Order: sequence, then C-alpha cells, then structure tokens
Amino acid sequence: MNVTAPGKLKPAGGSPPPEAPLYADRQKVYPKAVSGTVRRAKWAVLALCLGLYYLVPWIRWDRGPGAPDQAVLVDIANGRLFFFFIEIWPQEVYYLTGLLVLGAIGLFAATSLFGRVWCGFTCPQTVWTDLFMWVERRIQGDRNERMRLDKQPWTAEKLRKKGLTHAAWLGIAAATGGAWIMYFNDAPTVTRAILTGNASLNVYFYFGLFTATTYVLAGWAREQVCTYMCPWPRFQAAMLDENSLVVSYRAWRGEPRGKLKAADVGDCVDCRACVNVCPTGIDIRDGQQMECVGCGLCIDACDDIMRRLDRPTGLIAFETLKNIAAAEAATRAMPPCAVRTETGMGVRRMPRFIRPRTILYGGMLALVAAVMLGAWMLRQTVTLAVLRDRAPLYVTLADGGIRNAYTLKIANKERVAGTLTLVLESPARLSLTVQEAETAGPNRFRVATRPDGITEWRALATLPAGEPTRDSTPVTFSLLDARGRTVVRTSSVFLGPHGEQHR
Repeated sequence: MNVTAPGKLKPAGGSPPPEAPLYADRQKVYPKAVSGTVRRAKWAVLALCLGLYYLVPWIRWDRGPGAPDQAVLVDIANGRLFFFFIEIWPQEVYYLTGLLVLGAIGLFAATSLFGRVWCGFTCPQTVWTDLFMWVERRIQGDRNERMRLDKQPWTAEKLRKKGLTHAAWLGIAAATGGAWIMYFNDAPTVTRAILTGNASLNVYFYFGLFTATTYVLAGWAREQVCTYMCPWPRFQAAMLDENSLVVSYRAWRGEPRGKLKAADVGDCVDCRACVNVCPTGIDIRDGQQMECVGCGLCIDACDDIMRRLDRPTGLIAFETLKNIAAAEAATRAMPPCAVRTETGMGVRRMPRFIRPRTILYGGMLALVAAVMLGAWMLRQTVTLAVLRDRAPLYVTLADGGIRNAYTLKIANKERVAGTLTLVLESPARLSLTVQEAETAGPNRFRVATRPDGITEWRALATLPAGEPTRDSTPVTFSLLDARGRTVVRTSSVFLGPHGEQHR
C-alpha cells in the first residue's frame, strides 16, 4: 500500500476507485401502452374520477331564495360548506375531521386487503399522469417512437409534436386548476369572470397555481412524485400482511429464466414486457419495492406474452405472500414443467379477507361512522354562545348594585327567521335586561333570529345592592320556543368584588 496523504491509503499499482456520486440524474421512463383486464379497469376508474372532478361543481341544488344553488361548495366568505342537503358551519369543523379520520382508516383497510390499490387506481397523481401519458402517446407515438423522438435533433416535426403535447397538457392543467377554483366559487360565475378577465387577483393566483402544479407533477415529475415526494410508500408496508393481495411475480414458476425453446427453464422468457409498461420503470421480478404503485399493468403485459406462447397466464398476478411462500415450498424440488405449475397453483388458498387486522379496521370505521351519524342526528339547528365582558369584569352602580355584561350570539342554521324567548336562571337574585328586546316577563325577553345567520344581543345582569356576593355565581341562559320547550342552554358566571379579589 502506498501512502498518499495522512490517514489515507492508496492501493499499490493503481488509482483509487472513484467515489460514488451523491446525485444521480433521472432516468426518464417511457411506459409502453398495454391492453387487458387491469388496463380496462384503470380506464373506467380514470373516467369516473375525472368525470366527478370536472362535473360536480356544475350540479345545482335548490336551497331556497338567497342561498347558493351549487350542490358542492366551500363558501369561505360566508363560512359555510355545502354538500347537497348538508350544510356545515365553522363551529362544526369536527364533521370534516371525522370524514378525514374515516378516509384514513378506509385507506388503511383497503391497503391491508388489496395492497396499494389507492396508489395504482385512484390517486390524483396516478389519474392525471395516466391522462397525460395517453395524450403523449396519441401525439408522439408509443414507447419506441417516443424514445427515438427524444434522441433526434430538433426538427420541425419534433417541434410540432413536442409543442402539441405540451399545449394539450397545459389545456388539461388549466381545466384542472379552473375546476378546483369552482369548488370555492359559483362555477358559472367564476368561469365567466376568468374568461372575461373580471376575476379577482386571488382567483387568478390560485388558478395559475393549480394549473402549474398539475402540469409539472403529471407532465414532468410523474414517477418522481411517487418515489420521492409522496410519504405513503414509506409506511404503507406496515398496513400489509401475508394475506394482502399485492402485485407479485411468481418466481417459483418463472425461474430460472431463459429463451423460449431452452431446456430446464421456467415460464419467464425475460422479454421485459413487464418492465416496459411500468409507469415507474421498475422490474416487478425483483420483488416488493417501494416504487411499485400496484397499478397491475405488468399483469396485462405478462399475460399477453403468455397467451402468445401458449402458456398459462398469471405469471404476474395479484397474489398474497402466503400463497407465494406455500407454492415455493411445494415446488422447490421440482424441475420447470407443467406439473410444477399445477402443483404450485394447487396449494394456494383464497385470501383471508376477514382477519384480526381487517376486523380492527372495520370496527374503527363502524365506530367513527356511528359517532358521526349520532352527532348529525343530534345536531342543533340553533346554538347560543355567551361571551362575558372581561374589561371590566363587573361594574359597580351608583346605588351599590353589581352589573355584568354579556354578548349573546344566536346562530340560526335554518333558512327561516324565528323568535325565541331568552331566560336567565341563577341562584342569586339577578335581574336581566336585553337591549332592544321585547320583555316577556321577569328575566324573559323575546329575541329574533335571522335566517341562516348569527344574531348578536347585548344582555346586562344586575345584582341589587345589599345582596350577598360570591367569588363566582353560576348563571344559565336558555332559549325557549313558542311552546316553552328548551331549545338550547348555555352556562356562564356572574362575578362580583370578591371574585376580583379572589382572582
């Protein structure tokens, strides 16, 4: 060994090996078009997802005069979320939290049963990337044509094809960004405003933002999003077990690989059809990989080759790790032949869809759904918020009495105005005054509510002079309907001098 520097050794008679680069250039993936059962299922899911996304904002729903008639609308200006007959107020954001919890548990359950079915079929990145690749194939050709086109020098034909491709991508991206804006604004109105240049700066900003992100992620980044940006592949393996259906290569049947007419080789002829159709460019024959999105296109590609070779399909399939292990054990001592294939397929069993993991997820889904349903059925159409003044905590009147002031906010979630009776209850001898309200009896006042809105009232509670005071006296404000039934009750406190000293 030759010493080249303190602490560094150089192999005798040669140069040191080059250091591995810290950054590797992206190897562009050219997925090949494929047809088959899985591909048809993906086209159906793609059409459904895109149809819902683009058309839902245009669905109308009559909520009466003065109310938005868009079926699905996030009305940020008025603090409302409309979903057909459901209307959610800002105070009811827990419903959205419940929906997110349901979505997360449902995703866990689906992954436990069918692997990365979300990533391969319904993820927005997958759906829009599929659409962009379809457009690219229509203009530039299939895998080989696109590879040759990229290697060619820039000619008028190449400029035309590339220009048409990116123009189509930008058109789809603009439609996607515009559709997203429609979920937060009335669809016909905001569309007209965007096209005529009369939309607000915020609308144009978010329209451009979502257009750009769609164009970059689906047109340029593609598999990089799934491999490096998305966190789901990092922990989705925790949702799988030996009974989960995942896209798998049956190595016990395909190995050893070899040419079609070679002796003692498995069914895999190493044609790389599965690699050529993969949207992330991996080889499924290398086993389970983080980059695999579970789209199943390699199944269609391999089945097509097997049919051409007059061999059984299913060399690549949705399979459980338990069945693969059982088939490998049963065929380990057998040479490649039809009997080996029959033996391996014979020992496999139907996946166990009902097992502890799926029961747990199902129970959690049922529990959260039941809680949300119960909360919705018990949902109050009128709520009362009582805000006691804190500056000052109380006021000492000229006659020695003590007064607390409250702001009452009555939210009426129905679309008709109403009149309710406000009642004050307390163990102390408090008298109530509600400014600009009609008296209905001792400590009772009639208060009006406006439809689908919040009404504020100013209330004053007074403790007469000479009455004993305490640190804190509980009080209850109640709203009664025309029949005298309690609609809602809200508790608060009445503070006096001792309450201040105590504090």
